Amino acid sequence: MAAYQNDTSSVGVSGFLLNCLVMSPHWRLWLSLPLGLLFLLAMGANTILLITIRMEASLHEPMYYLLSLLSLLDIVLWLTVIPKVLAIFWFDSKSISFFACFLQMFIMNSFLAMESCTFLVMAYDRYVAICHPLRYPSIINDQFVIKAAIFILTRNILFPTPIPILSARLHYCGQNVIENCICANMSVSRLSCDDVTVNRLYQFAGGWTLLGSDLILIFLSYSLILRAVLRLKAEGAVAKALSTCGSHFILILFFSTILLVFVLTHVAKKKISPDVPVMLNVLHHVIPAALNPIVYGVRTQDIKQGIQRLLKKECDGGHWIGSYQARRDVLKLYHGVELSFHTFHLRGRA
Repeated sequence: MAAYQNDTSSVGVSGFLLNCLVMSPHWRLWLSLPLGLLFLLAMGANTILLITIRMEASLHEPMYYLLSLLSLLDIVLWLTVIPKVLAIFWFDSKSISFFACFLQMFIMNSFLAMESCTFLVMAYDRYVAICHPLRYPSIINDQFVIKAAIFILTRNILFPTPIPILSARLHYCGQNVIENCICANMSVSRLSCDDVTVNRLYQFAGGWTLLGSDLILIFLSYSLILRAVLRLKAEGAVAKALSTCGSHFILILFFSTILLVFVLTHVAKKKISPDVPVMLNVLHHVIPAALNPIVYGVRTQDIKQGIQRLLKKECDGGHWIGSYQARRDVLKLYHGVELSFHTFHLRGRA
C-alpha cells in the first residue's frame, strides 16, 4: 500500500487502515474466539441447510426457496465482514485498499437490505398461508418466488448503490484511519475534506425508507396473522398456526432488535464508549446470519427431518461426503447446532 501523509496538502489516499476497538485492544483476542466459532458454525449450518433443501424433493416449495435465498445472503455477508475482522484481531492486518473498502460498503448496504426484503416476502408468505389458505397454492408458487427474487435484487441493488459511489467521489486529502472494524459509510466519509451532508442525508433517508418500510410491513403482516389466528376456534388450530410463524418471527425480532440497539447507540454515542457502536455494527451483520439456519433447522420439523434423512442416506450410500470420519463430523455439527439452540432457549426461559 502506498504511504500516506497526514497533512491536508497531500494527494488523495489509495487505501485505508481499519482501527478496530482502539479503546479496548485487549478485548480483541477474547472477542475473536467466539466470533471465529460463530463464523464456522454459521457457515456450516447454512451450507447444510442449502444442501438439504437442494437434495430433498419434499423441500422444493416456495417457502424453502426463500429460506435458501436468505442463507445465500447470509453467507455473502459473513464472507464480506468476518474474515477481515478476524484478520485484524489475530494478525493486526488493518490495511484495506480503496476499491476493497467501497466494495465491502456496497455489499453490506445492499445485502443487508436484501435480507430485510426477504423477511418481508416471507412474512407475506405466512400471511397468505394463515389468512388465505385456500388461495395459497395459486398465489405462492414458483413464479411468485422468481418475481420476488427479481424484486429483492433489483430494489436493493439500485437504491443502496449511490452510497459507496457518493463516498468514493469524495476527496480524501490526508487522514486514512477508519475508526471502525468495517468500511461503514459514515466512518469512511468523515475522513473526507469535502462536505458530506448529501452522504448523511442519503444514508438516513435510504436506510429508513428500505429497512423502515420493510419492518413496518412485516409487523403489519403479523398483526393481521395474529388477528386471524385468535379467531380460530378449532382445537389446536391456534398453536399450529403460531408454530408455523414462530421461527420466522424469532429471526425478525433478533434482526430488528439489534438494528434498533445499533441506531440508539449512535444517537447516544457521546455518552458511551466509541467501541460500543463499532462492535454492534459488526454484530448486527453476523448474529441474525448465524441464527437463521439454526432457528429454522431446529424449529422447522420438515427441515429437521430432511437433514436427518439426507445424512442417513448419504452415510449409507457413501456419496456426497467422502469418508466415514467426514460423515460423522457433519452429524456432530448438526446435533451440536441443535443442542446449542436448545441450551440457549432453556437459559432464556430461566
